[in-house]
Amino acid sequence: MSGPQAQAAIVEDTALRRRITVRGVVQGVGFRPYLYGLATELALTGHVTNTPEGVVAEVEGTPSAVARFCDRIAAQVPPLARVESVHHRDVLPVGDSAFTILTSRTDGPARTLVSPDSATCADCLAELTDPADRRYRHPFVNCTHCGPRFTIVTGVPYDRAHTTMAGFAMCPDCAREYADPADRRFHAQPVACPACGPRLRLIVAREPRLPRAGGPEPVTEARALLTRGAILAVKGLGGYHLACDATNQAAVALLRRRKARGNKPFAIMARTADDIRHLVRMSLEEQSLLEGRARPVVLMRRRPYPTCTVEEQQPAEGVAPRSPDLGVMLPYTPLHHLLLGLPGDPAGPRLLVMTSGNASGEPIVTDDTEALERLAHLADAWLTHDRTIHVPCDDSVVRVCDGEPLVIRRARGYAPLPVPLPLPVRPALAVGGDLKNAFALAAGRRAWLSAHIGDMDDLGTQRAFERAAVQLESVTGVRPEILVADRHPAYRSVRWAERNAAHRPVARVQHHHAHVAAAMAEHGLDGTRAVIGVAFDGTGHGDDGAVWGGEFLLADYNRFTRFGHLAYVPLPGGDAAVRRPYRMALAHLRAAGLGWSSDLACTAACPPEELQLLERQLERGLNCVPTSSMGRLFDAVSSLAGVCHRAGYEAQAAVELEGAAVHAPAEATTAYAFAFHTSEENRGGAVRADPAPVLAAIVGDLRAGVEPGVVAARFHRGVTAMVHRMCAWVRERHGLDTVALTGGVFANTLLSSACAATLREDGFTVLRHHLVPPNDGGLALGQLMVAARATPTPTE
Repeated sequence: MSGPQAQAAIVEDTALRRRITVRGVVQGVGFRPYLYGLATELALTGHVTNTPEGVVAEVEGTPSAVARFCDRIAAQVPPLARVESVHHRDVLPVGDSAFTILTSRTDGPARTLVSPDSATCADCLAELTDPADRRYRHPFVNCTHCGPRFTIVTGVPYDRAHTTMAGFAMCPDCAREYADPADRRFHAQPVACPACGPRLRLIVAREPRLPRAGGPEPVTEARALLTRGAILAVKGLGGYHLACDATNQAAVALLRRRKARGNKPFAIMARTADDIRHLVRMSLEEQSLLEGRARPVVLMRRRPYPTCTVEEQQPAEGVAPRSPDLGVMLPYTPLHHLLLGLPGDPAGPRLLVMTSGNASGEPIVTDDTEALERLAHLADAWLTHDRTIHVPCDDSVVRVCDGEPLVIRRARGYAPLPVPLPLPVRPALAVGGDLKNAFALAAGRRAWLSAHIGDMDDLGTQRAFERAAVQLESVTGVRPEILVADRHPAYRSVRWAERNAAHRPVARVQHHHAHVAAAMAEHGLDGTRAVIGVAFDGTGHGDDGAVWGGEFLLADYNRFTRFGHLAYVPLPGGDAAVRRPYRMALAHLRAAGLGWSSDLACTAACPPEELQLLERQLERGLNCVPTSSMGRLFDAVSSLAGVCHRAGYEAQAAVELEGAAVHAPAEATTAYAFAFHTSEENRGGAVRADPAPVLAAIVGDLRAGVEPGVVAARFHRGVTAMVHRMCAWVRERHGLDTVALTGGVFANTLLSSACAATLREDGFTVLRHHLVPPNDGGLALGQLMVAARATPTPTE
């Protein structure tokens, strides 16, 4: 051998050592065992460890083996892992004799990502149901591929010592699995079994509150209680649920009364997708979401309920009254599988209501002592355990629109995965809004959105916000240099930012500008070209002091111009008009010059004394802030059509109007037409879309006997046509052809789908939300991007 071949052989015989840093979701997901197996297969020596910046490995061996190791790192990663980057550099060989997993390092700033909680995997489920397995019926079976993650993490790097499993000493069998590189539980931090905990217990309200421990008995008793119509507080991954038999009308009604739920729909949990296929129109995309690792509540269109067989159980009407959708999730913990019954178990409920364990308006309960106190008036028994929940995390809620996911509430299964940013930002905390609050931390090109926090009008929710902010800072290592908030002067989130600024600047971002910026950021737009932002929601503070919500903005991250909006009408009584949609219907009728005839449903719904007071209030303009809200127009039409006059939960009137429209015959193709007042006619410059002709046409249709569902469908088509015409005008005048559909109104899939289809047919590019909610739950992402342009940003 001579020449190049000899030189190659010499090089191959020379040991090469390389240091590799892997960033992303690589802790708590079996990544170190994965690299251990890969290094062993390639006969490499060295070590791997968790660090605050990610997983760091050093491998030593022949150059070709080291190269193959680096090439294969991201090729076949564990199921829960997400690799964002792999960086490596050569270092001096040290002559290790083997490849080992080292104790985690805790020095340096946190830059790694924590995995969301993940549903029980198929292997663990097989063990749960196998009488010969030592984890048979163990309510906490998990492995590196599934189980609790984010909700038990107390710090990084992700090790058992930095989780709420730290207090559970592993038994010899679990310790052996944990230390065996060939085992599925090699370095699985939440590893447990019946011998070493956690422990399940059942506490019954009418009996002394003493724990009952041991085996399956607590679950067996709990299932018996559910069968008899009891309401159970069940401790899950991110908090307590309140559960009852979804097919028991009396139990569902009792839970609704106790929780003061109004008519807000409950979510149900079923054993499998097949158990609810007869209840909903399930697409392949919806089934994939149901059965995926995140296991969100999936909103699906309901079928007209036929007479069900014994096998095809039907939920009580009180589960989701007057809602066009049914919210369904599948079991995501071993305890859920046990509650719904394993093969051979006695008969019990196969459909369970699973709603957040809290009183209406309060944050979800996570603490055991607090659960016994705060849920005492709600639950008949508590099925709980001794593993602490460190991070509250409610169930996520997702819909499918045109085959793509539309996140309504982003929480368990998704948080705290970051959203990539199209531009670098300085370390910042965006506090979001006051409804459906979720905040965001960001640095560089990542934004970590919190799990859903809730409505900030409750003191408990505000405290939950503070705790969540501290916790997310600790696991991300982001130390905000700037805070970002809405422009609304009375938002509690704004006041919190001002109180906690500690000499840091507080940037203020207009509400609808933030909505549009969030949609742009999701789609990776760098802001060099403006988009047409169609921002439809219920309430947002406008720059002119009015309540905005039906906006057409020309926007990038730097600025926005209000091209058009829904014509102003008075908002009589503020929140009173939101709770009583008939007030908005009457305000819109008066603004349109239409009388409050007694034959109209909205007039009949308003008590006579209130009708007189409302008339004087509108005449004098008392407590009547002008609003351009599309959400309030939906409310008005819902009441005018006789669909919904009183809203027991947010957007109820709009939800029920969408439901009415869904069932309208396809041949009812007429679209109600808005009037337009162009900038030449208005001193303010913006184009106004006036709904007066729409309201007049609706009144005419109703008096002609047209069904409410047809009225609802024609209204949806009218709004779709109005959106198209406005966007066409923007394109003619400004040359823009990208439209962002955003704001809570676009959680309405009937409207969103129709608008997107119409715009695309006319050559527009349409942006819709998939990663964050279109409602205020996605507001913080847009706040970050606008603030990034208003303040100095780091270089890449």
